Amino acid sequence: MSRILITSAIPYINGIKHLGNLVGSQLPADLFARYCRARGHEVLFLCATDEHGTPAELAAAKAGMPVAEYCAQMHRTQAKLAAGFRLSFDHFGRSSSPQNHRLTQHFAGKLAENGFIAEVTEKQVYSHADGRFLPDRYIEGTCPNCGYDKARGDQCENCTKQLDPTDLIEPRSAISGSTDLEIRETKHLYLRQSALKDDLDAWIDSKTDWPVLTTSIAKKWLHDGDGLKDRGITRDLDWGIPVRKGEEEWPGMEGKVFYVWFDAPIEYIACAAEWAQAQGLDEADWQSWWRTDAGADDVRYVQFMGKDNVPFHTLSFPATLMGSREPWKLVDYIKSFNYLNYDGGQFSTSQGRGVFMDQALEILPADYWRWWLLSNAPETSDSEFTWEKFQGGVNKDLADVLGNFVSRVTKFCRSKFGEEVPVGGDLTEEGAKLIAELDTRIAAYVAHMDAIDIRKAATELRAIWVAGNEFLQTAAPWTSFKTDPDRAASDIRLALNLIRLYAVISAPFLPDASAKLMEALRCETADWPGDVGEALAFMKPGHSFVVPNTLFAKIPDEDREDWAERFAGQRT
Repeated sequence: MSRILITSAIPYINGIKHLGNLVGSQLPADLFARYCRARGHEVLFLCATDEHGTPAELAAAKAGMPVAEYCAQMHRTQAKLAAGFRLSFDHFGRSSSPQNHRLTQHFAGKLAENGFIAEVTEKQVYSHADGRFLPDRYIEGTCPNCGYDKARGDQCENCTKQLDPTDLIEPRSAISGSTDLEIRETKHLYLRQSALKDDLDAWIDSKTDWPVLTTSIAKKWLHDGDGLKDRGITRDLDWGIPVRKGEEEWPGMEGKVFYVWFDAPIEYIACAAEWAQAQGLDEADWQSWWRTDAGADDVRYVQFMGKDNVPFHTLSFPATLMGSREPWKLVDYIKSFNYLNYDGGQFSTSQGRGVFMDQALEILPADYWRWWLLSNAPETSDSEFTWEKFQGGVNKDLADVLGNFVSRVTKFCRSKFGEEVPVGGDLTEEGAKLIAELDTRIAAYVAHMDAIDIRKAATELRAIWVAGNEFLQTAAPWTSFKTDPDRAASDIRLALNLIRLYAVISAPFLPDASAKLMEALRCETADWPGDVGEALAFMKPGHSFVVPNTLFAKIPDEDREDWAERFAGQRT
């Protein structure tokens, strides 16, 4: 048994997340966490809401709520939706927690103590009407590149061009709409990432098993252009973690908060502290997962994220940990994902384009979405969601293959032998061939899951389901029953046990369907199969079961067409 720490990129607080966000971090992280638990490993699976920064303030203002109240409400909403998709977090925390305040201030103090913080005077936009400096995202105007009139001071969402606030035509405050702006000097703290470049380079070089996507993004940021740049870690905002050196005041930084990108990754650690407090545990319990001087040297730490988060997790967060000169656990493996696009365009939270988590659960149960999203995960390149692909995947994989096998076996057994595992007959030739095939296929499935090759794992799992259907067709118990009922009994006994095996190994992908099957088979033991032959003889003759209701309903064309039309525009 191993100890495995798993974190998913923490979702931002400003609204409900779409399916592209879900499959880019949280869902594959949950798949791996469930699989590791099923294999007997000790797992700590952490996630949280990312609550600081400009977008949180703007979203709260738009909702007409105080920002703290807005974030609390959205945390409850996101936690409820995570539970709806059966995301099995050990703790779902908040970056605004007292634990994250303390740890963020602690790291800043240690970095300053070790010479990795610089105070830099820079120029920023000041709004007289608002009486405050405006971060880039608080400034709107017309893009000089494409003419879009709602471009932000950091980027134009229309043409994606990177901008500075001074690039905008007719800039205005996103808070008040005032154009009474001026450029003023202000002082901020910068993390001297450049001073840690060699440490980061050597560390990344040591990670020979990382996905190409992860390593290539990290190396690009390290070496392209002028190389790794120092980065500001403070902002002139009201909402955030106040700038302090540990428990001490930081002269000249009064009224400032830490920049969200700095405190958000630290929440991974703080989330463990939140978990420990919620479980009635002490400091040593969470530190045993995060500090190598407290027992974390035997922990394997795996992160899941979209490719846009890779620079922060391969460079900035490790630089924070390294620069503290304390024995914090660094990530062992980063699983990064490309983008899932939506029907010829992009999913977009800000533009309300695509299918969002709450809408998805209103349409169909979680397992339908989990299977399609994971089996089409954008691992090596971008992938695309279309309603036709979704309908095809659900109907062919879940209904026609897995659901059909369960229905045929249980209903045939009930009609010929009753609702219990039949007695009689020895293992048939077809049964022996099935066991041999499954030995090979389950070994391949396990190898793909261990390597976190999600699409390959899903393909192999489907092939395991197909093998059961092919066995049923070849064995044809409905025919052999007429002349050799013992032979039919042997094959059906094997097939019923195969349903249980399917429930066990499919649970990381399909937790609800697997639980439903285990309940119908009246089985409580869900140990991962070692020897396939033994697993397919687990339920003995006389073991009772019930025929489950339809496991997966097919999606009719009229529903697909209705959903395609319903989600063709933007969410309001």
